Amino acid sequence: MEPCNLTLNAFTFSHSLNGACDAVSTDQLGKIVFKSGPKTDFFNAADGKTRYGNAPILAREIDNTKPFSFSVKVSPTFGKMYDAGALYIYEHDMHWQKFAFEMDERGATRMVTVRTVDTSDDANHEIIPQPSVYMKIASNVESIGFYYSLDEQQWQLLRIYKNDFPTKVHLGISSQSPMGEGIEVLFEEIHFEEKSPDDMRKGI
Repeated sequence: MEPCNLTLNAFTFSHSLNGACDAVSTDQLGKIVFKSGPKTDFFNAADGKTRYGNAPILAREIDNTKPFSFSVKVSPTFGKMYDAGALYIYEHDMHWQKFAFEMDERGATRMVTVRTVDTSDDANHEIIPQPSVYMKIASNVESIGFYYSLDEQQWQLLRIYKNDFPTKVHLGISSQSPMGEGIEVLFEEIHFEEKSPDDMRKGI
């Protein structure tokens, strides 16, 4: 991670990976247009033989000893298979989790979660026919949950697992185009607070 200084909606992105600071443009309304180049991805294949780690990530270092909730409205301009806008919780290139709004092999756009501890798993979830979705990563210190919402009111849990990250970790956003020639993703309505959901199953 390289130093970066970009503040939107009182949330400061302090770090950048793979040139992410140069891949974004912002406006006064707190919106980020995040461009990634062709053949960009973050994935450690299950066979342990292949790793992809060139997708740009714009991130903030946070205190993982405190609870947090991080939510963003994500709107990708889908074109090719595996194009996505994503949220990350990231320690290093062998330990990270990705939460993506991604186009699948059949052209459907859906929620996808990837948990990486040396190698990556890959879990496809619900299809989202709308062009935008609200996404949230939250922690009560012991556990981390991934949630999505269509209205930012009712949240659906997709995944919950043990928080095995160190005391300092990076929380961020990214775009990727593993099979395509690049993608733009709009990120807006960024909210962060040092508070976990009262109910980690419901996400509220």
